[in-house]
Amino acid sequence: MSQVHAFSDDAMGTLDASGLAEEIRQRRLAPDEVIDAAQRRLAMMEPHVSAVAARHPSPLSVGRPGAVFASVPTFIKDNLDLEGLPTCLGSEAIRASPAKRNDPFVEQFLSLGFVPLGKSRMPEFGLNASTEYRNGPPTRNPWHLEYSAGASSGGAAALVASGVVAIAHANDGGGSIRIPAASCGLVGLKPSRGRLIASRAARALPIDLIGEGVLTRSVRDTATFLYGAEQNYYNPKLPRLGQVSAPLRQRLRIAMIEDLPTGVVVAADVRESLWDVARLLESMGHKVEELVASPVPPTFAEDFTLYWGLLAWAASQFAKLRMGSQFDGEQLDELTKGLAGVFKRNAHRTPNALYRLRQSRDYFTKMTAGYDVILSPVLAHATPKLGYLKPDQQFEELFERLRSYVGFTPLNNVTGTPALSLPLGRSSAGLPLGIHFSAPWGAERLLLELAFALEEARPWRHLYHS
Repeated sequence: MSQVHAFSDDAMGTLDASGLAEEIRQRRLAPDEVIDAAQRRLAMMEPHVSAVAARHPSPLSVGRPGAVFASVPTFIKDNLDLEGLPTCLGSEAIRASPAKRNDPFVEQFLSLGFVPLGKSRMPEFGLNASTEYRNGPPTRNPWHLEYSAGASSGGAAALVASGVVAIAHANDGGGSIRIPAASCGLVGLKPSRGRLIASRAARALPIDLIGEGVLTRSVRDTATFLYGAEQNYYNPKLPRLGQVSAPLRQRLRIAMIEDLPTGVVVAADVRESLWDVARLLESMGHKVEELVASPVPPTFAEDFTLYWGLLAWAASQFAKLRMGSQFDGEQLDELTKGLAGVFKRNAHRTPNALYRLRQSRDYFTKMTAGYDVILSPVLAHATPKLGYLKPDQQFEELFERLRSYVGFTPLNNVTGTPALSLPLGRSSAGLPLGIHFSAPWGAERLLLELAFALEEARPWRHLYHS
């Protein structure tokens, strides 16, 4: 298998972000040592994985003192403004000038002490499930360079999995944290809507699908990120999280979803991994039952496709207005143009679709009443080889491939409920498979405690183990 990674006996070693922060806090590592090590790792990995959209010309060596991740290096995804670097939204159609100020969420993110080394790559407008382009090189999966790193936070996932950084910003509008986490063997949590400060883009949406977050290699890094973010901003409508640091001790009633009513075929190795985790949960004392009634409303797939198309159309129109001569619509990829076309042909149906999507949370709550957690695959099959989802092919074929791949994740974006991918499975080709856990709105603590318990019961492999 064509694997690459940058783990070594340098200052970063195999430490997660929490471990790096503690070493810096105790002055056993100097911030400059860690930043230099990350820069060297980046120089080693980037020719292989192609995960960086823009590099910071002179990153700070010291983040905000006293913060939970003070001086820990990271990357910001290329759909949020980071002062001094362009925001190109993964699009070859955009040639943006450097941002003059940070996005509101980026301000919250940096309050945790991170030192951004640059921007991570993403597919155009975050619409695809693979970080690939019409013309540019794809972002490659460090577990096997011929395979996709997922999307839309694919660049972030490749950087964390390969060891360039221990943690990276990601966001999720239909699975864009959880899909690359599943593809690259990482922990990926989409928080509840309102848990974190919304980005400028999210505030403009008719339905806010976007969950900001991080990709990590350990549960404690994800838990510490949310704890640190809560020190900067707390939403009084949600229960406080505090510092989650211990495995769950209570016993849960868990509903398992093996299939969706959309006709998507779940691959045999995914199904086998799902049942394996169900048996593991039962051995830990939890009750796992197959969910008979689908929590997905009957019209959900059709309505979400229309909204997906609206977002593609709006993103290209907004980019054209904002960028002016820096935008070249001829360079938009086939997925963006195809989805925008779906919306334009069906724009008259948008009000009813939006109404039904807004009711999805009530439907989800009713269909899953009595259960603490919902268990499912993240994806219908393992991450595909590069080219399978490349956006230079006929739209109808590409869209059908996406529909048959991504089906389990979007519901949580529409309902605003938290959802988590954990790297508990393995494909028939030896690649990571993510298992999906979702819970009621505001129940991140429950998901994190369960994740700690699963990490303890079955520690997952990282590339430095190979």
